[in-house]
Amino acid sequence: MKILAIADHESEWLWDYFDRSHLKGIDLILSCGDLKPQYLSFLATFTTAPVLYVHGNHDNRYAEGKPDGCICIEDKIYMHNGIRILGLGGSMRYKPGSHQYTQVQMRRRVRKLWWRLKRQRGFDILLTHAPAYQLNDGDDLPHRGFEAFRTLLDKYHPAFFVHGHVHLNYGRKFLRLTDYHGTQVVNAYEKYIFEIDETK
Repeated sequence: MKILAIADHESEWLWDYFDRSHLKGIDLILSCGDLKPQYLSFLATFTTAPVLYVHGNHDNRYAEGKPDGCICIEDKIYMHNGIRILGLGGSMRYKPGSHQYTQVQMRRRVRKLWWRLKRQRGFDILLTHAPAYQLNDGDDLPHRGFEAFRTLLDKYHPAFFVHGHVHLNYGRKFLRLTDYHGTQVVNAYEKYIFEIDETK
């Protein structure tokens, strides 16, 4: 399965200079947040692939108009062609606003999923906005990762952990790809295409 992951910055290649061939062969689109709802709606118009999303910390605009033809998977496990995708959006709480959580609040969100995780026997892709704590995250509070995400990775060992929030243009510290005990960690800033084995 070929997956297009997007986050934080609308890609000119996909929007301003769009060509249908850019989405050829894409089976699934995953948005990690902080993207205009119109951008997601635009992509959904030109593909038969599901467009799944979680919220970024700047996505309060989605309350005024959700992206048409797209599926929010916040606090859900979405199944696509046998691949289980767990969605947990938002960032660390650093000011008043929506889609921001403390470490305790995120742990509570994860705990509420225990039955779904048990029933589905885990998940294959963790889709978030923020990174995990001390795994591609920043030193400042707004870009600090969640401890609960590390717990999920350690317990379920998904094939992929896809996040945004820490932009690649922030500096060399922030990497596109990282391996964490067999889980491929993907920073989806702007766009990144990867493949997952549907037979795993």
